[in-house]
Amino acid sequence: MFHVSDAPAGDTTKKSGSAPAGGPSAQLRVAEALSKDVGRAVARLDPDDMKRLGVNIGDVVLITGKKTTAARAMPAYKEQRGQGLVQLDGLSRANAGAGIDDRVTVARSECRSAESLTIAPVSVTVSDRDLKYIGSLLDGLAVMPGDRIRAALFGSRSAEFVVRKAAPAGTPVLINASTRLVIERSGENAPKADPAAGTAISYEDIGGLKSQVHRIREMIELPLRYPEVFERLGIDPPKGVLLHGPPGCGKTLIARAIAQETEANFFTVSGPEVIHKFYGESEAALRKIWDEATRKGPSIIFLDEIDSIAPKRENTQGEVEKRVVAQLLALMDGLNRRSNVIVIAATNLPNNIDPALRRPGRFDREIAIPIPDRHARKHILEIHSRGMPLAPDVNIDRLADATHGYVGADLEALCREAAMACLRTIMGRIDFSQSSIPFELLSTLEVTMSHFNQAMSEIEPSAVREVFVEVPNVKWTDIGGLEPVKQRLLEAVEWPLKHADVFSSAGVKPPKGILLVGPPGVGKTLLAKAVATQTEANFISVKGPEIISKYVGESEKGVREVFKKARRASPCILFFDEIDALIPRRGEGSDGGTANRVLAQFLAEMDGVEELKDVLVLGATNRLDMLDPAMVRPGRFDQVIEIPAPDEASRAAIFRVHLAGKPVEAGISPEDLARRTPGASGAQVSGICARAAMHAVRRAVGAIIPGAPAPSVTIRREDLDAAVREELE
Repeated sequence: MFHVSDAPAGDTTKKSGSAPAGGPSAQLRVAEALSKDVGRAVARLDPDDMKRLGVNIGDVVLITGKKTTAARAMPAYKEQRGQGLVQLDGLSRANAGAGIDDRVTVARSECRSAESLTIAPVSVTVSDRDLKYIGSLLDGLAVMPGDRIRAALFGSRSAEFVVRKAAPAGTPVLINASTRLVIERSGENAPKADPAAGTAISYEDIGGLKSQVHRIREMIELPLRYPEVFERLGIDPPKGVLLHGPPGCGKTLIARAIAQETEANFFTVSGPEVIHKFYGESEAALRKIWDEATRKGPSIIFLDEIDSIAPKRENTQGEVEKRVVAQLLALMDGLNRRSNVIVIAATNLPNNIDPALRRPGRFDREIAIPIPDRHARKHILEIHSRGMPLAPDVNIDRLADATHGYVGADLEALCREAAMACLRTIMGRIDFSQSSIPFELLSTLEVTMSHFNQAMSEIEPSAVREVFVEVPNVKWTDIGGLEPVKQRLLEAVEWPLKHADVFSSAGVKPPKGILLVGPPGVGKTLLAKAVATQTEANFISVKGPEIISKYVGESEKGVREVFKKARRASPCILFFDEIDALIPRRGEGSDGGTANRVLAQFLAEMDGVEELKDVLVLGATNRLDMLDPAMVRPGRFDQVIEIPAPDEASRAAIFRVHLAGKPVEAGISPEDLARRTPGASGAQVSGICARAAMHAVRRAVGAIIPGAPAPSVTIRREDLDAAVREELE
């Protein structure tokens, strides 16, 4: 039974605990929890440690650092065993007063079912109608007075509460369906729910950036928590870290998590906020921030969009920016040593920052935050969907495969949109005169794979937003004939992407480029789209002439940008149609050398120092003789596949594809049509079928009588005969 009560605020002082006298205990090192364990008050232990403590799966243990908290014991996975670890999420670490790599005491504890529990909201305002819903989300948690607990809400957000009182007192208690839940709302000491505050960010909330976070931790946590180590070694601690990467990849999130985990004071400085129009005010604003951070140290100063306040001085006309850069240099590497202040800066334009800042002693380390790969995308999706009631058909692995080019912010938006799509299914049953949606109605919601597919059609990947990227809907079955060509493309493109481990074990590198050669209309572009569909890769189509510009350097820049976007969207198929217009033979033409420079840039991108990984270049041309010989060699276009004009059997297969689903008169044979259209290309066959359908439509429209039922449309033999004559004669 759950209900709201205006209970007076009680004492929330968390007592420093210790293991029960006489019971076995263990000193274990704290490690990061699994993302799926966040908010569940779970402690994962080595099975050997559990046996030594006399703990079974699901038993409650006391974890004592600077404070004491309770958690339910679960076995650790194989890779975490034998190291003396206890895996705790950020919330449990905070409740225990411990950080990662700290030592805590773990001991078995008695636990009773909670008869009543008084909690105070921290991040949300709870109404009477919400209580049953919140209670169901907290079911099964082991808690103690003073603990912070988290309820994963329907979307990607969560609500946090502080446990004020618990009955029976004296031991940890388990929340269950019979618990009398009380929401504290009154009293001088009752916390005011602040929706803007959000929830505490921990390392478990960062997906797919484990190596980057580890590198940042060793640079920042160690100097802030143990500065005496550096003094003893006689070395200066690092002063700054520069995070760079595309927008939405997690730079700000990392900074917030580190500040939370280190318990340091956090000062956020947005670049444009510092700039003032009056002389000296911008520098004074920076000095004030540094002085306050030094006084309240240990502190972290986070400079977001640092390129806006510290641009290259030689490229800057304004005096304000130059003075700000000079002031920033003096603060980071001046005469005053600020050992208790660490600077984290973030930008997506690292090359626009003044080079004086990018040297050791200022920003000691530069860490690139990449676009997440498949494994990272899966991790991020698991984080943002852990509060969702997912249907059995939701396949996170499948979603991770299909979200190439999505950064962390895109994946969060994807989960949010999927939840919104699910919510729309009950919009007709919501009584908008009520202040909230009933729990009974919310409990029926279930996010399905179709909701995620719908969300994917609305969320565009940020990494490749500036170029047209699509996953075509052309299958092998949509292409008639060309079986040998299909097989070669399957081996050259699909196998390396789907069976990379086999190729790696055989020591075989997949081709970088494939050139499709054939007369117009034989299906070169169609084959390229089918390859992209079958491999589930992104598909970037580039028309050769659209890159060419009359301005010096613009054409080469266009080539560089296209390849850059393809790398970001990997695995990606980069398709150049009419490639002979883009990279003709050197020495030909009178364009002032533009073609030669574009060719040189193309050669460098395909086979230069920077390896082209998970990007396949497909080119199509009907003039192989026009291409520069340097392109048609192994390492660039490794394979040249000639696409012949369709023979009779292929034409019959193409007719079969294009007539499928059309209202065709009985007795019409694709084989007969193929015999009557010698020399016709695939495009011409498609045109014949389209013309015949139009003849049938004209006849049906001409037979319409007002008020009478619409006549049926049937493609007759004479329609096809007429279409053949029109197309081929």
